[in-house]
Amino acid sequence: MNFPSELKYTKDHEWLRVSGNEAFIGITDFAQRELGDIVYIDINSVGSEVSKDEVFGTVEAVKTVSDLFMPVTATVLEVNSDLNDNPELVNSDAYGKGWMVKVSLTDAAEVDGLLSADEYKALVGA
Repeated sequence: MNFPSELKYTKDHEWLRVSGNEAFIGITDFAQRELGDIVYIDINSVGSEVSKDEVFGTVEAVKTVSDLFMPVTATVLEVNSDLNDNPELVNSDAYGKGWMVKVSLTDAAEVDGLLSADEYKALVGA
């Protein structure tokens, strides 16, 4: 399993890549392996401010549907439109082309409360 050290992680298995006051968010390699083949992603929160730990969408796999939780309070700027036709990008490239949303951070200090790669590895027992 892959745990890029430049990312921050949540206990709910989302990752966050910060770039200035914006960030990209997706689900971890661990999460996509646990879910299995991703077949559909539903995110309808574009333009909305979503509070930390609130649901911003869902991801559907062959056998289950799972909520996506916002790692930090942020406004959703964009949904990865490539996932409309290719939701399996999450399985093949969870930390790259499989990102879910681009957000504008409301309070960048919240990022400091997220898990490091080593802390996330320990959480999932890797």
